[in-house]
Amino acid sequence: MMNMQEEKMVKFTPIGCVHSPHQDLAGMPIQPPAAKGFSGTVEIFPEFSDGLKDIEAFTRLMLIYHLHKSEGCSLTVKPFLDTQSHGVFATRVPKRPNAIGFSVVRLIGREGNILQIGDVDILDGTPILDIKPYVPLFDAYQNERYGWFEGKLTDIEVARSDDRFKN
Repeated sequence: MMNMQEEKMVKFTPIGCVHSPHQDLAGMPIQPPAAKGFSGTVEIFPEFSDGLKDIEAFTRLMLIYHLHKSEGCSLTVKPFLDTQSHGVFATRVPKRPNAIGFSVVRLIGREGNILQIGDVDILDGTPILDIKPYVPLFDAYQNERYGWFEGKLTDIEVARSDDRFKN
């Protein structure tokens, strides 16, 4: 087991950037099901554009990104969908030890190094770290337990963020 002094810094290079209608953290959809009707683009930097070969064959993509407006970390948090506190690893809130987020978005089309996406719940200007194709056989499991989310997802399509995680 590593101690703090032995830890290595992990460094990522963004491969692109999200352009979305969400200019402010407050009022954003909190998950893609709440982002129906919101569209945007992912601009992949030219040096990474060859990596988009064959991406058009997929309906959905998993975007992995840096939560660039999130500062600090809270190990217990009160998430948007609950009034009770939970451990950060049992939530999807942005104030995490490593500010990494992911969203499953709809791929509408591609023009060169630009991906048109739908169901966008990502802040404008967010750096993209990686893209993976969404494959239901690999990524969707039926009849799983939802933990504290049980009974809290009935209004997910209209749920919006507030400023509770702003510094």
